[in-house]
Amino acid sequence: MGLLKHALQFLAQGSRDRTPSRRQVNQWFKWLAPGLLIKRWLLISATGMVFTGLGFAIWLNLTPVYYFSEFVRELLRTITDRIPNYISGPLVLITGFLLILWGQKRSLGAITEVLMPEGDGELVDRLMTHRRLHRGPKVVVIGGGTGLSTLLRGLKGLSANITAIVTVADDGGSSGRLRREIGVLPPGDIRNCLAALADEEKLLTELFQYRFQAGDGLVGHSFGNLFLTAMSEITGDLERAIAASSKVLAIRGQVLPSTLSDMRLWAELADGRRIEGESNITEAKGKIIKIGCTPAQPAALPRAIQAIDEADYIIIGPGSLYTSIIPNLLVPDIRDAIARSQVPRIYVCNIMTQPGETDGYTVSDHIRTIDQVCGCPLFDAVLVQKTSPSAQSLIHYAQEGSHPVFFDREAVVHLGRRAVVANVMDEDASTRLVRHNHSRLARILLRWYTRTQGL
Repeated sequence: MGLLKHALQFLAQGSRDRTPSRRQVNQWFKWLAPGLLIKRWLLISATGMVFTGLGFAIWLNLTPVYYFSEFVRELLRTITDRIPNYISGPLVLITGFLLILWGQKRSLGAITEVLMPEGDGELVDRLMTHRRLHRGPKVVVIGGGTGLSTLLRGLKGLSANITAIVTVADDGGSSGRLRREIGVLPPGDIRNCLAALADEEKLLTELFQYRFQAGDGLVGHSFGNLFLTAMSEITGDLERAIAASSKVLAIRGQVLPSTLSDMRLWAELADGRRIEGESNITEAKGKIIKIGCTPAQPAALPRAIQAIDEADYIIIGPGSLYTSIIPNLLVPDIRDAIARSQVPRIYVCNIMTQPGETDGYTVSDHIRTIDQVCGCPLFDAVLVQKTSPSAQSLIHYAQEGSHPVFFDREAVVHLGRRAVVANVMDEDASTRLVRHNHSRLARILLRWYTRTQGL
């Protein structure tokens, strides 16, 4: 009875001080959720311990098993003689259950302390998130510029199976300077994508995006560009440099250049001019009638082709039509791989026209341009912004010669494309700039994918 009294006192004290909160209980029961690959290994470990002890006993001619079983029988007989079995049985059962919970909590706490020293969140939540993300569809996103990195920032919360295929035609800013002075492929768009896919590495992301404000030869360069350039020199090419940087940033998915060739854009304008260089095309302020690159048929990165062939879902854009999206499609093997793919393919149309590239373009004009460059339709649907920006933003953009991309529905349907119309726009109240909302855009795209799969 003394044992029962102490047990009841322990339970009473626990109800006041040590009873786990509802949240803690929920955290414990999460370990029983399917798909974590935890329960089966614990069961296998327990079975192994039983077999180990049994094998050791057999090796010693079963003598320990006999004496142990006799000891347990006498102990149980003594307990039931002193305490009725309807009291001692539940008491022992509760004690065992409390010991299991206590042992699990302390063990997992020790593991969590090592794996998550920052202490933000529970280990089981991390495991469940990891499993959920790695069960997501294999998504290939093709483009460049800020539009691609914006989409990736939203997609990484829905799937870890992401491949970003990025243009290497940039020749302006820090990337252009490194390209001219050192001869490396432009790292700017790749750096933005790596930063966007970084998994809760805020400090490292800010470090990669940091631009030097002083220093002879450093002004205007971002640390990420210099880092990728140095890694390219050390590892031998940009592909290996990206792989090494991906480990540093702990990114979800992978980032691949569309080609390792020294690709340079050219464009023919309606007034007869031929413009060389990606940055010069936009600055020329003319109507583009033809675009190409040197070399004329750059070789695709084999891993990029493999990613497209294995993809469950292909997204093109958003981004500048002629200088971010089309450069990837000028790589013959890239566009051929997309064309032969049988998975859902969608194009994310820009919200606003871009001066010097798509002045006066409608949604169907964007589609026709891509079809003309590729020689065949590459996607099944187009995502279009549903509502227009505010009057203040329209005035701001009109001063720069930019206007909302008009959705000419009948022309889009005539081109054989399905239209996905949704509100995926963010509007900055202070700057009046219009951008895609990364989380909303990613959710709409994944929702359309699940509907096409009948999920």
